[in-house]
Amino acid sequence: MTQAHESTSESAEVRRFWQRLGLPGLVDVHTHFMPERVLRKVWSYFDSFGPAEEAPVWPITYRTEEAERLAVIRDFGVRAFTSMLYPHKAGMAEWLNGWAADFAHRTPDCLHTATLFPEAGVESYVRRAVEAGARVFKAHVQVGAYDPADEALDPVWGLLAEAGIPVVIHCGSGPVPGKHTGPEPVGRVLARHPRLRLIIAHMGMPEHEDFLDLAERYDEVRLDTTMVFTDFAERLAPFPRRALPRLAGLGDRILLGSDFPNIPYPYVHQLEALERLELGDEWLRHVCHDNAARLFRL
Repeated sequence: MTQAHESTSESAEVRRFWQRLGLPGLVDVHTHFMPERVLRKVWSYFDSFGPAEEAPVWPITYRTEEAERLAVIRDFGVRAFTSMLYPHKAGMAEWLNGWAADFAHRTPDCLHTATLFPEAGVESYVRRAVEAGARVFKAHVQVGAYDPADEALDPVWGLLAEAGIPVVIHCGSGPVPGKHTGPEPVGRVLARHPRLRLIIAHMGMPEHEDFLDLAERYDEVRLDTTMVFTDFAERLAPFPRRALPRLAGLGDRILLGSDFPNIPYPYVHQLEALERLELGDEWLRHVCHDNAARLFRL
């Protein structure tokens, strides 16, 4: 079967999923669109997983050009998505924000995304991104190797909390722990800024329960489903089944995320993984569309 036929077949499966739930489509808060040379470096990182003489442990399922990736995600019926991008060093974030603003301008179904790094001038360029219409930020504690409670970021968190702009933050210790990953640094940020709308990427994998604690303590903390519950993630960091009732109880603050295109399985598998939790259709409707639609006023 050709890639085009495979895409058409999968699109039909994805559409059947949300149509059965009576939804107008999906909202995915964790998708990656970034400058091509940056994205290819990200793909190279995932290609390096496992022995060099073997096939990649983390194959990129949707390794295509930008226009084709956009066509695929739209064909799935994803009515709003993000351009999660992030710097790995100082001096990158403002340039990435310029690219993301242009991408959002030419891609109206993408939520205008921005990023940050603890560096001189961060408050100024974050403020400019907010004034330019940024609707969501991405922070990557593992890749950036910084403490989210760094004093350079304190005014930025305050600014974003006041503006009510969500921040998708990769702060769990998966797939590889970092010096500042885990719940403790994020807990310090939230203690200072309890109204900050943090969306914990990957549900804080592998520290799922610790990040559920934070969500139960702070009303504006949310978690995205990115990769969680899939067969791939369950082999690496299984979600504890004893925590499922807590997940059900937070049903209004769980958001669909996928990591498209950087996933080692078909997009539909993330949806199937959520469905097999058996938390009910109402929970699925909230997670796959309604929570994010409300948060971003779609």
